[in-house]
Amino acid sequence: MRSGISSVAAAGMLIAATATAQAASDKRAVLETYADIAHAGYEDSLVLARELQTAIKALIVTPSAESMAAARNAWLASRVPYMQTEVYRFGNAVVDDWEGKVNAWPLDEGLIDYVDRSYGTTSEENPVYAANVIANASLRLGGDVIDAKRITKTLLQDELHEFGEVEANVATGYHAVEFLLWGQDLNGTGPGAGARPWTDYARGGACTNGNCDRRAEYLSTVTDLMVDDLAWMTAQWAADGPARQELLAGDPDKGIAIMLTGLGSLSYGELAGERMGLGLLLHDPEEEHDCFADNTHNSHYFDVVGMLNVYTGSYTRIDDRKVVGMSLAHLVAKASPALNAEMLSRLRDAEATMAALKLRAETVEAYDQMIGPDNPEGNAVVQAAIDALTTQTRTIEKIVTELGLQPIEFEGSDSLDDPEAVFQ
Repeated sequence: MRSGISSVAAAGMLIAATATAQAASDKRAVLETYADIAHAGYEDSLVLARELQTAIKALIVTPSAESMAAARNAWLASRVPYMQTEVYRFGNAVVDDWEGKVNAWPLDEGLIDYVDRSYGTTSEENPVYAANVIANASLRLGGDVIDAKRITKTLLQDELHEFGEVEANVATGYHAVEFLLWGQDLNGTGPGAGARPWTDYARGGACTNGNCDRRAEYLSTVTDLMVDDLAWMTAQWAADGPARQELLAGDPDKGIAIMLTGLGSLSYGELAGERMGLGLLLHDPEEEHDCFADNTHNSHYFDVVGMLNVYTGSYTRIDDRKVVGMSLAHLVAKASPALNAEMLSRLRDAEATMAALKLRAETVEAYDQMIGPDNPEGNAVVQAAIDALTTQTRTIEKIVTELGLQPIEFEGSDSLDDPEAVFQ
């Protein structure tokens, strides 16, 4: 009898051990897919950043309305894969620590170049609010004098970017390039984006707004830096990359928690809150993400596509190749088919509301007009997307519990959690 009980117990233990090993194997397969999508997304971003680099070189060598338009179009194209990688930012320290180099916003553009008189000349929060490095070969920043005769990577990256620990001192990345291609959007919540003339890069007497040679030097240098940074991050997720290796060598549950942290924090605090809710509350066009180019609708939409990629384990590359593998959806479906169906429905709802916002921006009015005052219809389109993202986050919280993970504190935002604080 004792022998029979021992056999049953041993069989039970073997079954449990097999199930545990299978669960760990499944989680590692999910993390492999997650790393594969990261590598593909950053590599695609790098490819298109290099195409942008080529277009900018053409603008500098042969400035014209056509070469300016080509550079702008290359910038717009480069945003599509990059925004799909933003879901990797939260939870992955290597990405979060790096992200400020390439996608920091909003920026005090007076640090970089000339601005409209309405911008002002001083700011209590920022001593270099209107330093204008393009116009000044020598900069007095606080108590320091900085030699800016040559606009180098070191100057931009190490001396100017986030000078004085002020986050609005953005000297590098996509939005610095955007400003140098479009200029300020001075239309408020009216129609129109930035309208920098191509002659800001012209030579000799055709140059407008002065310092065309230094403006070209800045634009070339900041684009080269962006390419360098994207190449570095692409390498982090390659087969032997440190970010991939660290993720796969660690506790698989912690890896799954990183994925869910990215989904929940981008969905709630960052996108629904800081990037959308805050601007809608204040009706402030300065709170839109791609504010110079009026491209915010696309940035928001592709953030949501990035969340779909990670949850479903599927990414479509810029050359239409597919990266597909074991996904969070598989794990959740094993634990609770109903909860997986709920999450897929929430993701589809968020994508649909953001697609509606994108369509309106392309056919009716720009995003900065949508969040303007006295525009109930536009406001409602933005609010619908915020609501869908917030609802989606509640389902992500359920998934954390269902998978038996430690509770995760997602990024929050006063615009969602304490709206009154926004006005204090």
